[in-house]
Amino acid sequence: MNEAIGAVLMTVGVLFDLFGCIGLVRLPDVYNRLQAATKCVTLGTCMILIGVTFMLGIGSAGVRAILCAVFILLTSPVAAHALARAAYHSGIRLWEGSVVDAYAEHEQRDTEVEVR
Repeated sequence: MNEAIGAVLMTVGVLFDLFGCIGLVRLPDVYNRLQAATKCVTLGTCMILIGVTFMLGIGSAGVRAILCAVFILLTSPVAAHALARAAYHSGIRLWEGSVVDAYAEHEQRDTEVEVR
């Protein structure tokens, strides 16, 4: 039973990774690509690692897989945030179809508060 659950989790994880990779190729700008990489690939990779844990059991390999999943859950969003912030500050523009630039509105509001 555990092997079947592990196989299903790993299959779904591979599909999420595939969708994330397609998003990296198809999406229009760096910010949308970072979203695809962060959300899809993080979830997909964690599901693969949890599936490995189900298939192998809670032994040394299963514990390593869980630790890797926790590490990915902690580092991937932070890295994507740092990359997006660096891209924004280096002047990479949003896609012309973007509706809202919330970061610019936030910075403008902060400068207005500092002026007062």
